[in-house]
Amino acid sequence: MSRLQELALSLSLKCLSFDFVGTSIDESSEEFGTIQIPSSWRPVLEDPSTLQIFFDYYAITTSPRSKEALECLVRLASVRRSLFTNDAARSKFLAHLMTGTKEILQTGRGLADHDNYHEYCRLLGRFRVNYQLSELVNVEGYSDWIQLVAEFTLKSLQSWQWASSSVYYLLGLWSRLVTSVPYLKGEAPSLLDEFVPKITEGFITSRFNSVQAGFTDDEDPLDNVELLQDQLDCFPYLCRFQYQSSGFYIINTMEPILQSYTERARLQTADNNELAVIEAKLSWIVHIIAAILKIKQSTGCSVESQEVLDAELSARVLQLINVTDSGLHSQRYGELSKQRLDRAILTFFQHFRKSYVGDQAVHSSKQLYARLSELLGLSDHLLLLNVIVSKIATNLKCYTESEEVINHTLSLFLELASGYMTGKLLLKLDAIKFIVANHTREHFPFLEEYRSSRSRTTFYYTIGWLIFMEDSPVKFKSSMEPLLQVFLRLETTPDSMFRTDGVKYALIGLMRDLRGIAMATNRLVYILGMRSMIDEQLGFMSFLLLSQSKNVWAFI
Repeated sequence: MSRLQELALSLSLKCLSFDFVGTSIDESSEEFGTIQIPSSWRPVLEDPSTLQIFFDYYAITTSPRSKEALECLVRLASVRRSLFTNDAARSKFLAHLMTGTKEILQTGRGLADHDNYHEYCRLLGRFRVNYQLSELVNVEGYSDWIQLVAEFTLKSLQSWQWASSSVYYLLGLWSRLVTSVPYLKGEAPSLLDEFVPKITEGFITSRFNSVQAGFTDDEDPLDNVELLQDQLDCFPYLCRFQYQSSGFYIINTMEPILQSYTERARLQTADNNELAVIEAKLSWIVHIIAAILKIKQSTGCSVESQEVLDAELSARVLQLINVTDSGLHSQRYGELSKQRLDRAILTFFQHFRKSYVGDQAVHSSKQLYARLSELLGLSDHLLLLNVIVSKIATNLKCYTESEEVINHTLSLFLELASGYMTGKLLLKLDAIKFIVANHTREHFPFLEEYRSSRSRTTFYYTIGWLIFMEDSPVKFKSSMEPLLQVFLRLETTPDSMFRTDGVKYALIGLMRDLRGIAMATNRLVYILGMRSMIDEQLGFMSFLLLSQSKNVWAFI
């Protein structure tokens, strides 16, 4: 009998997983859309016993068969809308799904098994994909169901270490529900106002709990970019659902931690473990704020009040930036927790720029800059860009051994330079003028690190972008002077020393630098009057290198 159950479930799952219309369903993203099963199956799907048999199988079996039963239910929950005879039949099917999932929540049956737990979260996640909020609220028993789902979500957040990979589906469910609120019609209450703020707070609390528990350097969730993005992509919609309460909760949570971090900046000594915990908490908050700024959709407040709250949150991160590179913290660039915090700050800058500094955001951020002016004196795009560039310069000066921070910093630098408006604004900044004129290892030690040699191409590509935005042969020649000096040093290097590591690294670095400049010329070389001058200068450099051709070929 047990073998028969196993084979029956396996066959059912394969039938429901078959690609009947040749769409090549990709389940790697866990978002496989709707199931296009044949219309001839309609009587079977509309028969209540079809759903019930899989819920029964789940109740009477153990994993892995119980997991397969849930997998079948996941696919049944994804059946295309047009399969049903009418809306009444579809509503009846949905009601059965909600009743079955509610019973599992009430009894907790099978959820102690991790595979069952994960698959059950996937099943709940299908409610956000295949059904509208207006459909859910009109099902009898919706209020009990949504309350149980909220309690289950909060428990899952508290069990962060065990359920971290499953939380994505639950957050996705809630984010889809809150984004559907503006389209909700009728008098049936959604009850989201009651539960969503608790889930928002529960998520933040769970991140702090994970920090307090401690991780090894190999398993810190802040280093898992994909998982971090999955969770934070859904979370901002929950925050903006009731942005006033959520925004000030984040501010009130962050301020005492920021104050503690500021006080420790003044100390000459402090406990490294304690500082690491503080930096990890700040990293989570900064990532959360960055994710919120990435979207500008809000259902509970006006655009103006939303911008003011964005400014309040951004101001706390900008205040943090003044602290991270001061006092005791300026000696911690080798610490992983400090590097994670700076990577979070760079992510914040990337999202802030796209929403409030980018080419499309010039005229849509008056309230934000008005509030930032009151809080920090940052009244326009140029002043904010100066803060960003100062942080970029600091990272490039102080980080010599962290490839992750250097690469992330250069990625942000290139994004700023590549934007037409932001690129033009950058040219007005003294910090940019200094970088363009002094791109040497004395000012940016990472250029001397062989492990960062690949980053040099991005660095010089960005510098090239900035140089060629102006039609100035004089500026180009002066900015190439540091590279010309390297050529001259190589040209005067004795034959006997040409195969040493120092010369080898200098030559490799020089080629990477020139590649970056050449990549920039490929994009901007057709600026009027620049082509012949660029050819002349690069040709002269090439001549110097070829004058040592016998050494170069010997080295190769």
